[in-house]
This record gives sequence, C-alpha cells and structure tokens, in this order.
Amino acid sequence: MSSKKKGAPLPASSGGLMRFFEDDTKGFRVDPRIVVFIPVGLITISWMIDIFLAR
Repeated sequence: MSSKKKGAPLPASSGGLMRFFEDDTKGFRVDPRIVVFIPVGLITISWMIDIFLAR
C-alpha cells in the first residue's frame, strides 16, 4: 500500500509545481547544521575581534 502512495501523482490543484524533495541532483551535499554554524561562527569571531582589539 505504501508503494502506491509513494508513486501517486500530485493533485490537480498543485498547478504543476515540482516536487523538489524528490529531485536528486549531482554534487556534494552539505549538512544544514554546517550551513547555519559557519556564518554564526564567523559573526561571533568578528564580534570578538572587534571587542578585544578595538579597545
């Protein structure tokens, strides 16, 4: 029964929108936590540099 639901077409009300969660593209994958932690880390480091070196 689950195989029928997995391959079921979208309802007509979707307006032809793509189902991106099923799209598998080539390339490397990045963990979403890395995408969040790297900018937060860079902001924190820049604030620390500004606080400690701007005195």
